[in-house]
Amino acid sequence: MKRRTLAVLCSLSMLAVSAIGMTASAEGEKIALITMDSIDQHWVTLNEGAQAAAEELGATVEFMAPNTKDDSQQIECVNNAVAGGYQAILVAANGPDAISSALNEAVAAGVKIVYVDSPANVEAEATFSTDNKAAGTTAGEEMLKALEEKGITSGKIGIINVNAATDSCVMREEGFRAAFEGTEFELMETQYGEGDAAKSQSIAENYITQGVVGIFGCNEGSTTGAGNAIKASGNADIIGVGFDKSDAILNLIDDGYLLCTMAQNPDVMGAEGVKAAVAAINGEELGGAVTDTGVSVLTKNAEAETEEVTE
Repeated sequence: MKRRTLAVLCSLSMLAVSAIGMTASAEGEKIALITMDSIDQHWVTLNEGAQAAAEELGATVEFMAPNTKDDSQQIECVNNAVAGGYQAILVAANGPDAISSALNEAVAAGVKIVYVDSPANVEAEATFSTDNKAAGTTAGEEMLKALEEKGITSGKIGIINVNAATDSCVMREEGFRAAFEGTEFELMETQYGEGDAAKSQSIAENYITQGVVGIFGCNEGSTTGAGNAIKASGNADIIGVGFDKSDAILNLIDDGYLLCTMAQNPDVMGAEGVKAAVAAINGEELGGAVTDTGVSVLTKNAEAETEEVTE
């Protein structure tokens, strides 16, 4: 039922493009944007960047992501983009292995692939993403510094991730764990909330009952859930650190329930991804270049730290 519903949604998206932009599509490049879902503010902002670049370049970008993080739904969107005659696909892979077969079929059909945020295991024209491992290490260092300032040198730390497959989030966790190597802190077994804020909150609440001193969220939903759990517990001494920028996350930081978040630049990913896709469609060789789009540390009463995490 879920796959059938998604197929209808993706098909309707393509019909809408056909109805409102047949002439424009004939004249300009036709690009599909398929992110992990269409709900997180991160993806909405990425789409805004993509649409701005498309308007500037005279291309058409259709945002046709599933409404929830699900490999089969994302694969369905890729297949529908190929069937719909899109010349390029900008994709943030939910499961890099799961989606690879569909992307290989797209490449075989002559579709150009550009990764935004999170790559799959298929060669692409270009990739625009955060250096997630470095950013994860920065998140760990921020938490470690805050704990030490409180005089806390040991204790349990919980980690909430999306799943065990999504490349970007896996790298963030690896970087975060690396920051605590050689310390007396115990990093607990990772729990997976599928990027859902409510599920992540339940996980965080369970961590809190086990006496954690810190919680790390690997994406927007994970971070929101962690902050909400800390707020509900009434224990603002727990250090919450996460990823992504949303109104909910910024409010939790301002209210003191999260220490900081690693704010990516999804608008840059979207805009540069479209530019690369247009170039590839027009025959330019991009060589699979990987571009780090940067990250900033957002804290209470501060727009951002000036330092960007780069290789």
